[in-house]
Amino acid sequence: MNASNNALATPLVALVAGGTGGHVFPAQALALELATRDCKLALVTDNRGASFGDLPGEVALHTISSGRLSGGVMEKLGGMAGIMRGVIEAGHLLREIKPSLVVGFGGYASVPTMLAARWRRLPTLIHEQNAVLGRANRLLATMAGSIAISFEEVARLRKRDRARATRTGNPVRPAISAIRAIPYPSLKNDETLNLLIMGGSQGAAVFGRVLPDAIALMPAASRGRLNVSHQCRAEDMDRVKNIYETLDLDATIQPFFDDVPQRLRQAHLVITRAGASTVAEATAAGRPAILVPYPFAMDDHQSANARAIESGGGAWVLAENDFTGFALAGMLCSFLENPKMLSDAAAATRGLGIPDAASRLADTAWALLPPNGEGRESDDAAPSPREAAA
Repeated sequence: MNASNNALATPLVALVAGGTGGHVFPAQALALELATRDCKLALVTDNRGASFGDLPGEVALHTISSGRLSGGVMEKLGGMAGIMRGVIEAGHLLREIKPSLVVGFGGYASVPTMLAARWRRLPTLIHEQNAVLGRANRLLATMAGSIAISFEEVARLRKRDRARATRTGNPVRPAISAIRAIPYPSLKNDETLNLLIMGGSQGAAVFGRVLPDAIALMPAASRGRLNVSHQCRAEDMDRVKNIYETLDLDATIQPFFDDVPQRLRQAHLVITRAGASTVAEATAAGRPAILVPYPFAMDDHQSANARAIESGGGAWVLAENDFTGFALAGMLCSFLENPKMLSDAAAATRGLGIPDAASRLADTAWALLPPNGEGRESDDAAPSPREAAA
C-alpha cells in the first residue's frame, strides 16, 4: 500500500462541542481515548470552547460561527443568521478535512456543524451528558446516526430515537476514575468526617451562605469532627473564613481547587450542584453527595440528574429553597452519629458510576467508522446552502 492509501486508511473523527465545559470535557476525554486508537482528530467549537485546554497535541482546533434561537423576534432572527453562517463555514470545513465520523456533544454551538454533517451525508453520533435531552441534541437526535446517553433514562428522548441509543456514561478524567480502586475511607464514631464543597470553578453563592450557618448550628463536639474543603467564591472568601476561624473549624477555603482528585479521594461526603460532569465524577469515584440542583438550569436538567442518583441510593437531594443551615446541620449530625449511612450511600454511588465511559463512547464511535477508514461523503451528499443557492 502506498503512502497515499495509508493516509486514507487513518480515520479522522471530528468532535463538535458547545462552548461550555460540560460539553467540551467529554469531547476531550473521547479525544484522549481515540488518540490511542490510531485516529486523527479535530475539535470544532466556538470561541468559548477554544479556550479550554487539555487536548492531545495532535488535535486540530477549528472555530465556527453559531447563534441562539432565544429572546425576541429580532434576537431569534439574528440567531438564525448566525446558525446559517456557521452551517456554511462548517460545510466548507468538513469538505476540506473529510472526517470519517462527526460526533456532537450538544450546546447550541454544535448545531451548525452537525447540520452540515447531515447535509453532507457523513456518519454522525451525538452524546447527551444529562438526564434530560438538551435542546440542541433534541433538534439533532432524529437525524443522528447513533445516540450515546449517560443515564439509563433520558427525558425528552423520543421513543423512535431511543432504539438508536446506547448507554455509554459521561467520560471523566482518568485521575477521577482511578479513585474507584481506592476503598471508601473508614469513618468510625470518633473519627473526622472529610467534607468537600464544590460549586463550580467560581463556587456557588448558596454554599457560601448555608455552610457557615449549618456548621455554626452544630454542637461543638460534632463540629470538631469536621474537616472542610470549601470551594468558595472569591467575594465570599473573607466572610466565610472569618466565620470558620471563629468556630475553630479545621477548614481549607479556596476559590478553586487544582487538586480535586486528591480531595475527592479523601472525602466522605461531597456537597455540590448536580451538573452532568459533577455527577459523573462523584459516581465514577464512588463518593456520596448532597446535591443541590441549580434552579435555573435549562429544562431543570440538574434536578433530573440529581434524582437519578438519589433513586439509586447514592445521594440526598435538596432543592435550593430547602437547603438551609438548619436542614444541613441536621443531616451532618445524623451522618456523624450513624456513619453507615455514608458508607452505604458510597457503595450505591459506586454501583451507579461508569468509570470506563470514555472507552465505551470510543467503542460506539469506532463501530460507526467506515471499514476503509476514509473520510468520504456518500455520492448523494446534499449540497451545502451556498452550493444550492449557486
